[in-house]
Amino acid sequence: MKNFDFNLLTVLEVLLEEKSVTSAAARLHLSQSAVSKQLARLRDTFDDKLFERTSHGLRPTPKALALAPELRQVLNQVSQLTRPSDFEPELSQRKFRIHMVETAYSLTYPYFMPELLQQAPKIKLDSQTWHHNSMEMLLRCEVDLGIACREWDNRSLMHIKNIPDELEYVELLRDHPICLVSNHHPLLKEPWNLDTFLKYRHLQVTFGGIEHWLLDDVLKLSHLDRDIAVNMSDFTSAMQLCEQSELLLCCPAKYASQMSQNYALTTLTVPTDLIPGAYVLFWHKHFNFDLSHTWLRELIATRTIAHHQANPLS
Repeated sequence: MKNFDFNLLTVLEVLLEEKSVTSAAARLHLSQSAVSKQLARLRDTFDDKLFERTSHGLRPTPKALALAPELRQVLNQVSQLTRPSDFEPELSQRKFRIHMVETAYSLTYPYFMPELLQQAPKIKLDSQTWHHNSMEMLLRCEVDLGIACREWDNRSLMHIKNIPDELEYVELLRDHPICLVSNHHPLLKEPWNLDTFLKYRHLQVTFGGIEHWLLDDVLKLSHLDRDIAVNMSDFTSAMQLCEQSELLLCCPAKYASQMSQNYALTTLTVPTDLIPGAYVLFWHKHFNFDLSHTWLRELIATRTIAHHQANPLS
């Protein structure tokens, strides 16, 4: 490793992400031959094949997978050392990686992205849907920012106080669950209470890598459960199904107010006491003094918070 070329680490990172020499070459603006030669040098350096060819592309070896977390940290540290001491948004070509829950896209992007495009037209945002590994990726600095849901209700395992110490966060907006039913649902002729709510079957949307929410935690404390007939991961499909059936759909109120107007659905309160939760912007403390990172997260937070404070019902 005496004369190791640290540029090879960038090649390894891209290969781990793309799992294809062709795609990696395109991202790195290199020829496939050049990337193949650099991969051969990486194999010699680490004394491991690193990737195996399959019909679906390159499959990382256990050694390559073990290197991945350390690789991201090293590249972040090198990037910090070489980053300019001041930040000019109009000149930056930085690419940021963001993981966010599905419902957060429409609640954030429209309010900060137009200004970002004006101030920093060359910056790129790589947005991925929040999943089970997103928190670990934040902790390993493999993701720049995350937006996920956390609770203020002490009865929830997802309480905001349980955010890892390595992460910083800012609350973007509060929200609470509501219940959607078809405009022709028979329960609309019945008293609306917890008994009626639990009498009918439910449609559950699993998002943000979490399979159950505060509502279910609170019901379990009273030894109650919802009868979940269908579990899916797409709210648009869920609302279509809710419209055409007698299934009840619980979802975040702000997201529902934007989307449910396209369907023949009636909005009802959830008939149990719940403290509103929050959409939270996360980042690792490693990025606290990164000027471009600070600029982006402050833009996201200030524009999103300002909109929802001025428009509490949207």
